[in-house]
Amino acid sequence: MRRALIYISHRVRRLPGSPYSIAAGFACGAAISFTPLIGFHFLLGALIAFLIGGNVIASAIGTAVGNPWTFPFIWTAIFWLGRLILGHPNGTALPDELTLNYIFDHTWDVFYPMLIGGLPTALVAWLIFFWPCYKAVARYQAHREARRARARERREAKRAAKAAAKTARAEAKGEQS
Repeated sequence: MRRALIYISHRVRRLPGSPYSIAAGFACGAAISFTPLIGFHFLLGALIAFLIGGNVIASAIGTAVGNPWTFPFIWTAIFWLGRLILGHPNGTALPDELTLNYIFDHTWDVFYPMLIGGLPTALVAWLIFFWPCYKAVARYQAHREARRARARERREAKRAAKAAAKTARAEAKGEQS
């Protein structure tokens, strides 16, 4: 799991684009993962990223926040919050027998609270993921540009040294004649 997180971090930081574009795209993908719209996460994340000037590839990577290990926690939280917001008469507790049959038989009773709870959660998730991603990408890009500038300076210094050596050899050769 740690290795996968490191890989995703490297992939996101190395994407082409401004820190805003990359962070906004990633945050869109992560935020859309906090909705019950399974099967539409990639599409909706890309659409929202495109509309706000975010990186569409980063949004696809951001949807990895929602995965088989995190979905049970996300869905429980958004279902609970949705029922709380809707003022559900049975409180905010999950049904005693929450099975696939219950979900398929009572689709709207499950989906609607999840949708209502998912929207504010997605907004909060966007903010939570945007700022650290923005700072990480900006820091990485500044570090990469500084490294490239140092490499350019070394190349220019080598060229200057070669030119000076060539000039010195030519002068030495001219003095011998």
